[in-house]
Amino acid sequence: MTKGVIVLDADGVLLDYNLAYAKAWEQVFRTYPHEKNANAYWAIDRWAVDRLEGESLADFRGAFDELFWGNIPAVEGSLAACHALYQAGYELICVTALPAKFQAARRQNLIQLGFPIDIVHTVDHADGDVSPKATLVNSIKPAAFVDDYLPYLVGIRPDIHSALILRETEMSPNKGELLSCAASQHTNLEGFARWWLTQNS
Repeated sequence: MTKGVIVLDADGVLLDYNLAYAKAWEQVFRTYPHEKNANAYWAIDRWAVDRLEGESLADFRGAFDELFWGNIPAVEGSLAACHALYQAGYELICVTALPAKFQAARRQNLIQLGFPIDIVHTVDHADGDVSPKATLVNSIKPAAFVDDYLPYLVGIRPDIHSALILRETEMSPNKGELLSCAASQHTNLEGFARWWLTQNS
C-alpha cells in the first residue's frame, strides 16, 4: 500500500526544457545561444535568439522530434526529490502537456534519468478557462498535483493539493488572481518535496 499518488508535470518541474531548447538551437543553427536572461520563464526570452519565421522556423520546429523529447536533462534536484517522495511511500505519475506521439519518448527519458516514474500521461496543450490536465488529474485523485504553469491548476478539485513551482519569475504567467488556485508555492520540486514530507510525516 502506498501513501497515495502525487502527479507531477514534466517540463519545468522534472525536466529542464529551457536547456534542451538551447541545444536544439545549436543543432539547427550550429551555434549555442548566449544566455540573455537566466531568470526568464520562457526559453525564447532566456536565450539571445531570433524570432523565427518561414523556412527557418520550420527547420527549428523539425528539431523537436522523438530524439529531442527523449533526451531532456533533469532539473537540478528533481531526481533526488522524486526519490525522497517515492521512498516515503508515494506513487509518482507524470501528466505532461505534449503530443501523444511523444509519450513513449518522454517516459523513456524519465526512466533513463533514473526517475521512479513508470506511468506517463500526455494531454494536448490548450488555453481556456479550465486546465487541459484537470479532467485527467481529477480522475487519478492524487494527494497532490505539482505544476510550474499556473493556468494548469485551474479546475483541479479542491481536495487535491495543487502546488505551484515558481521557477524563473521574469515574464512568468504565474501571477495575478489565479494564484488563489495554488494551495502552496515552491521554488522547485526539491522545495516542494521537503515541505510535503514535513507536513505529512
